[in-house]
Amino acid sequence: MPSDRRGDAQDPGPLRSEPGSLLEHVVVAVLGFDDEDRICYWGPGAQSLFGHEAASVLARPASLLFPEPAPGDDGPGAAAHLAERARTLGYWRVRLPALHRDGSVFDCGFRVFPLTGATGASVVLGLASRGDELDRVKTNLSFLDALFETCPIGLVMLDEDLRYVHLNQALADMDGVPLDAHLGRPMADIMITSDGGEYQRMLRTVAQEGRTVIGALVGLRTPGRPDRDQVRSVSFFPLSGAGDTRRGLGGLLLDVTDREQAILEATAARQRLALLDRAAAGIGTTLDLNTTARELVAAVVAEFCDACVVELVEWMDETEDFDPGLPLMTRRIASGTVLPEPAVELVSGLEEVTYPPGSSIHQMLGSGRPLCFTVDEEFATRTVVHQQRARLLLDSGLACIVIAPLIARGTVQGLAMFGRSAARPAFAEEDLGLAGELASRAALCLDNARLYGRVRDIALTLQRALLPSAPAAGPYVDISHRYLPGSRGTEVGGDWYDAIALPGDRVALVVGDVMGHGVPAAAAMGRLRITAKTLARHNPEPVALLEELDLCAQEAGIEWATCLYLLYDPHTGRARIANAGHPPPLVRHRDGSVHTVGDVPGVPLGVGGVPYRSVEVELPEGAVVALYTDGLVEVRGQDIDTGMDALREQLRAPLGSLEQAADRILANLLRDTATDDTVLVLARVGAVPGRAPAGPAA
Repeated sequence: MPSDRRGDAQDPGPLRSEPGSLLEHVVVAVLGFDDEDRICYWGPGAQSLFGHEAASVLARPASLLFPEPAPGDDGPGAAAHLAERARTLGYWRVRLPALHRDGSVFDCGFRVFPLTGATGASVVLGLASRGDELDRVKTNLSFLDALFETCPIGLVMLDEDLRYVHLNQALADMDGVPLDAHLGRPMADIMITSDGGEYQRMLRTVAQEGRTVIGALVGLRTPGRPDRDQVRSVSFFPLSGAGDTRRGLGGLLLDVTDREQAILEATAARQRLALLDRAAAGIGTTLDLNTTARELVAAVVAEFCDACVVELVEWMDETEDFDPGLPLMTRRIASGTVLPEPAVELVSGLEEVTYPPGSSIHQMLGSGRPLCFTVDEEFATRTVVHQQRARLLLDSGLACIVIAPLIARGTVQGLAMFGRSAARPAFAEEDLGLAGELASRAALCLDNARLYGRVRDIALTLQRALLPSAPAAGPYVDISHRYLPGSRGTEVGGDWYDAIALPGDRVALVVGDVMGHGVPAAAAMGRLRITAKTLARHNPEPVALLEELDLCAQEAGIEWATCLYLLYDPHTGRARIANAGHPPPLVRHRDGSVHTVGDVPGVPLGVGGVPYRSVEVELPEGAVVALYTDGLVEVRGQDIDTGMDALREQLRAPLGSLEQAADRILANLLRDTATDDTVLVLARVGAVPGRAPAGPAA
């Protein structure tokens, strides 16, 4: 067995200590005794420990390794005693005096056990080391064990990637995270700082450049104590790799929060500013009331509080003065909590809320600023009408609540409530200021959404009032029509359509789109639609009608509007079409084929100076004409030809009833986030007495 001493010229063999470890300089001697207690095996470690070369000891009595027994000692020698104990007990550990070749006696630790070979011969194998070296290792190991078990300072070992390799219980308690839950995780997952990554850069400098950091102060939070800001004094030093292990760093961490209150307050201030900055960016991304309220809740739960609700006040008249002597009714539009039941039921179980006179809500509205209340019997009784809801509040785990008014442009929009459980610190004065700032910013966004919604509703009401509810199509044309406004975040546009019954069973189909959005576009649309209907009854020719509409648009200041006018005569089966910059109509025949007619549009209305022209096409019995606005075929980032192809594909499918076909086409082509208004008119031409039928209807 080769020597385990580092630097030995021989092969180090399997028994060796890794460089840099506590066992590095402990020589382990391997030796063997036969049945006659003679030395039958002598490893290089044994030569190093006892000083004898193998040739000088093999086959000699093992007693030469021990001092002579004291005079009068008639018992077996040390070697015989070792062999006897090994064979009797199977394993024996003992400390005995040993004799070096130079005559010196030293304390030696032995571990002996018997081995039996294939032939049945028995050998006692022994492992031996100097007693003082074993004592040194034991002392060092005992010191390290005691250090990690009892040291009140946090101790940690990290690898080169700053992941936890080893730590003591003191650090686990400091983090509020179980010891095993640390191992293998990056330190950044446990020690959460708001210093822009400076702490992590410092640790990488220690690991990569070998620098030592002593007594650096770090402000942080941990996932085990998310509500408690800490300041720690940290010292880190590089660890050299042992054998094939990776390099890393060791550290000592001491909680100095109480001593460094100023740093703690600065850290909390930075976190409040960071929260306010994130909230300012994340609240009001849309002009939708409910979405804006949900954004406020998402911004504060659970970083600032454990639960939050947003409610709008249901005023009978926005100009009425707040009367603290009357009940207050609100509508809850957003809520959220990280607490378990019954807190979830408390914040989300009601939509309409009534607060009795003299409630905490009345008190807050009377002051016009955020107020903090302790959740107790008196608060619950004064604030909550129903006893069952009051019990939910008391059992929810909430310990204190901040109520802040949502005031924008001098009008109280509603209120926001922020609640914390007893596991978090109570709201401080700075927290009330933050709650007020968050509520103020949210109130402005909510008011913008409210005003936008009001204007949009006015425009949509106006537009729906100006559009035909039941277009007249005559006895030989079936009509299905749809108008869909854009998504909630988009103003109403100026899309319009009409079907006009004319003498001689003729039918005029009109579809158009006024540039712009909101009330002006709806008003311009109404003017053009009424004018077109009037003109059609006196001068139905398509070109003449568009020319008159163009003059009307110029006189009204309408700078840009598209319009398509189709005049169909069922007795001839032909239609004349004039186009002012509008997407061309599509015709589906009974065999399922679809083609475009009049695909060369003229200039839009309001431009002036350019003559219009018309085209004439035949519409056989059973043909379906599709008129539409660009909202159906145009998608941002997509070529309009792709949308046109998709519409053609929808028309090629079996249509069934026109009502079903219109619903199917809109469902398949329009996205939920469509940003433009959409009009779709489907017209199927029928049979006229005296005209030969072209086949079964599509």
